[in-house]
Amino acid sequence: MTFGRVLITGGGGQLASDLEALLAERAEVSARDREALDITDDAAVAAAFEESRPDVVFNCAAFHNVEVCEREEDRSFEVNARAVKRIGERCAESGAKLVHLSTNYVFDGAAAEPYPESAPPSPRSIYALSKLAGEYAALAYAPGAVVARGAGLYGLHGSASKGGNFVTRMVARAREQGELKMVADQRLSPTFTADLAEALVEAVEKDAAGVFHVTASGECSWYEFTRAIMELAGLDVPVEPVDTTRPPGGADRPLNGVLARPAADAAGLTPLRPWRDALEEYMSRAGLLAEAS
Repeated sequence: MTFGRVLITGGGGQLASDLEALLAERAEVSARDREALDITDDAAVAAAFEESRPDVVFNCAAFHNVEVCEREEDRSFEVNARAVKRIGERCAESGAKLVHLSTNYVFDGAAAEPYPESAPPSPRSIYALSKLAGEYAALAYAPGAVVARGAGLYGLHGSASKGGNFVTRMVARAREQGELKMVADQRLSPTFTADLAEALVEAVEKDAAGVFHVTASGECSWYEFTRAIMELAGLDVPVEPVDTTRPPGGADRPLNGVLARPAADAAGLTPLRPWRDALEEYMSRAGLLAEAS
């Protein structure tokens, strides 16, 4: 499948910005931030489809502050599920292909091994529940949809709702505090959104459909990830490993957030590079890499 006209929701965010840059020279791209397109506004979504007449829609908009989702349940489902149904319906009506972003949080993290795409979901937070509902909405209402599950996303444009991405927050905190604590019992494959954007474009090009796990190769704990960030930044700051604790009313976070990708491999999608290699390139491009590195 080729790209003609592309609509990207969640414009200005980490992944949306990388997709926009990647597709700028090969497609007519309309990337709309929340002010330009609130995906929960049915009339606004209809108008966006009418104006952009997309061949492909990348839905990067989401309500993804995990702790806030626990307190704002209705908003979580409004953005992460109901709006996805509406977008899926518009895609079906217009013949557009939908690429919808999901998360490793749809699994409870209790398994010993990485989760393949075929593993039964078991969400354990409002965020995870709403994102799983969004997956079902995309697949049910948009024929040929791609649902891509990612993990630990970071990119050059940061995350506005979280005050920057994890990497920039850790570097800033290390410089301010001189020491860090980080959970060592949660494992994942942190993923550079520039790499994820390339993988999503490839999925469209190959007319893939279904649920795919799209994360960096390899795995680490948040503690190991933080140690790597400090090393690459040239910051000699002690990082204390701690266990996950869940405060009253807090979200349940999966300890094993590592995803296997047999379905993505079967579809011929190129594996993403190792997380450490991607992190080093990101930090270089972001001006965070120590000269010695």
